[in-house]
This record gives sequence, C-alpha cells and structure tokens, in this order.
Amino acid sequence: IQADSQGNLWVIEDAGGKKGKTNKHSRQPNSFVFRLVPADKTDLTKGGRLEVLQVMDKAGQAIVFNDGKADEDATSQGVKDQYAYGNVLKTKWLSVHDTAKDGMAPFDANALAKAAGGTPMKRPENGQFRPGSDFKEFYFTTTGDTNGDTEVGAEGGGFGGIFKLTQASAAATEGELSIVYRGELNHTGFDNLAFWSADHLAIVEDSGDTLHSQRKAFDAGYVIDVTADYSKEDMMPVRFLTAGRDEAATIDSQLLAGEDTGFQNDGDNEITGMHVADGDASAEGLIGTKVPTPGENGWRVFYTRQHGHNETYEIALKK
Repeated sequence: IQADSQGNLWVIEDAGGKKGKTNKHSRQPNSFVFRLVPADKTDLTKGGRLEVLQVMDKAGQAIVFNDGKADEDATSQGVKDQYAYGNVLKTKWLSVHDTAKDGMAPFDANALAKAAGGTPMKRPENGQFRPGSDFKEFYFTTTGDTNGDTEVGAEGGGFGGIFKLTQASAAATEGELSIVYRGELNHTGFDNLAFWSADHLAIVEDSGDTLHSQRKAFDAGYVIDVTADYSKEDMMPVRFLTAGRDEAATIDSQLLAGEDTGFQNDGDNEITGMHVADGDASAEGLIGTKVPTPGENGWRVFYTRQHGHNETYEIALKK
C-alpha cells in the first residue's frame, strides 16, 4: 500500500491465477491494482470508495477477466499489448465498492474488480511513486509465472515486468500505462521495489525454487534506470545484490527433496523486501515526496530475506 499526496491509498494485489489446460506452465492474470479514495483522509474507519484500474488495449478495448478461460486470457492480445515496448495504453479508474451506498460489511475485492471490468495482471507485487514527479508517476512490478517453461514467454508477461502508470495528478480518473522493463528468464520474479534516486529504481527478485533450479541461479537485486530504453538489446539492468542459501534454507531444500514429507517451507532466501527511507514519518516525509540520497542526509537502505533465518539487512554505503 502506498499513500499519495491527496491521502488516497494505492493497493497492489498479488493473487495467483489458474494454469491453462493447453498452456500448463502459464497462469491466467488474476490480480488487480486498486485505489482507495477515503471519505475522510484523516480517519480511514469512515470508509470510502475503492476503485480498480482498467487498461485498454491498442484497439481501445478494455482488457478484462474471462471466467473459465485461463488459456484465452493468458495468451490474449491485451496482455501482449501491455508487455510490448513502446505501447502507451489508456487507463481509467472504476468504482468497485463505496461504503456510502454499499455499507461497511466485508467483501471480496477481487471478485468485484472482475465484475466491474478491472484489468487483471500477472501478480503485481509492489508499487511506488517516483520522487519528484508530484505523485503523477506510479511504478509497479508484476511477478509473472515463475516458471521457465511458461508458454507465453516474455512477450506474454510470463516473466513479469515493471510498469509505469502516468496521470495528470494523483487524483485523476484517467491515465496511461507503459512497460519500463520486460522480464526474461534471467531477470524475473520481480517482487519489492524502492526508488534509489529520482531516476533509479531498485528491484528485487522472488522467483521461487522452480525457477532457481531451471536457471541454476538464485535471486538478485537490480537497478533500473526509468529514463532508459530497455527495448535496445544492449540495455540491461545493473545487478547490485545477489542471494544464496543460509544454513536453515539449505536444510529446507534437502527436506523438500524428500517424498511425502508434508514439508511446506521453501529452500531459498528470496529477497522480498526493499526499503529506502530517511525515517521522516511526517506528511512532508511521505515516500515519493523527497528525492532519496542513500548514504547522505539520513537516508538508509534495507532489504529482507524470507525463508531460512528470515533476516533483515542494511546496505552500508561508503562515503
């Protein structure tokens, strides 16, 4: 969840979709990007209006969820349009639930988003406003299928990516969506993110045990230049962090290799958290307001590793 300058809350959902019957290693997009417009931004218990993001394909048709059509949705032109470099797709926010008329009872936001015509995504994981953009640029990751055998490939979002949503203001009802970086086998499973500077975005992977085995590599952290053109073959993210296995995760991997053990943990140390902040908890210090300067002016960098010892680390920068 990220707050914008108007007190709205932008919510990223990560809900895995069904595998196709033909495309058995690809999943139906099943997650949504939401925005909560509070009735009173100083008191969220008063409810508000929950909205879902709808994206139009190049032909101007809304990209929507089709129940029982996992293969068709996974291979749709709408998904390909989202992941094609150079495309700028129109977006708008649709109302899903308004407590002023729908009440305060719990509800299934995912189901209502589908009914409202929201655009499903390939497991969005995290998002953040670009600092210095006056909350007009919002970047978010999609994790993808986390399987190297995904039939839809990079062009169909099988390896996820990093998207930019641009609006005239944080409160605008319409905007534009474009792909910043399209994942592929060696750069995929994008999880959390944090802006390192005005133009550089730190991204960490959570690709999972299946992909680790397939590509014979664990997770890593990368820096993306949001002003660069990654459609060029020679443009690649810059790696700043690598992950392996600690002792506990190594034991877990051995237990997972056994048969009928019922063991549920993962055998990796996936990088699930990335945080860059100066500790300012005031309204003026809202993430996305100030341009980070890691190592200076109180700005610090942290990341977490899930599974195994579940440790939190700080990246100490040399001055």
